[in-house]
Order: sequence, then structure tokens, then C-alpha cells
Amino acid sequence: QVQLVESGGGLVQPGGSLRLSCVAAGSIFSIDTMGWYRQAPGKQRELVATISSRGIPNYADSVKDRFTISRDNAKNTVALQSNSLKPEDTAVYYCNAHVAARAYSNWINYWGKGTLVTVSS
Repeated sequence: QVQLVESGGGLVQPGGSLRLSCVAAGSIFSIDTMGWYRQAPGKQRELVATISSRGIPNYADSVKDRFTISRDNAKNTVALQSNSLKPEDTAVYYCNAHVAARAYSNWINYWGKGTLVTVSS
């Protein structure tokens, strides 16, 4: 079993910055793609950014040039630096990871419980 634990959410004014962090712990042999998704009230969960095991990022158009995703493979962590935040960025942000528990085992998709980001004056 694998647990993903997010941290770093909170209340920030428009134009401000936040850094979200996520650590994966448990039965981990290898982690493929890691990423961040978000869900605003009344809306479906959507992709924010992902990063491959080799460090190649992918961003939603709505956050390009404002958010930066990074990871530390040695520590099984992924981070999201969010700058120039807007009220429409308000959402619960979820960490996601594709994990193999052993060599040659199936990849399993795990989710964290989420951290709330509120952008408001």
C-alpha cells in the first residue's frame, strides 16, 4: 500500500504564491508519472501538471507560465510552485502517482486526500 500526503495549501491573496508538496510512502519499488490535479466546487477534477520519471513536465494551458512542477526521485516527492495565483485557481489540489510496488508488478494509480488552496482578497 502507498500513501500520498500533500501539504502547503492555504489562503493567499490574488497575485500571491504557494508551494505545494507531496510525499509518497509505503511499498514503493518505482514511481512513474507524478502529478497534481485540482477540483473546484461544483466542477470536475482536472489536470494541473504532471512530470515524468525523467523530469519532463506537462501543464494545463490555464497554469502555463505561472506554475512549475518538480520532483525528487530519491525522496519520492513532487512539488508544485504556484505563482501569480488567481481566484479561479481556488480548488482542492490532489497529488497523484503511478507506483509499482515490486519489480515487474502492475502500475497502480494512487491519490492523496487533497489540500485546499483558496485565492481571495
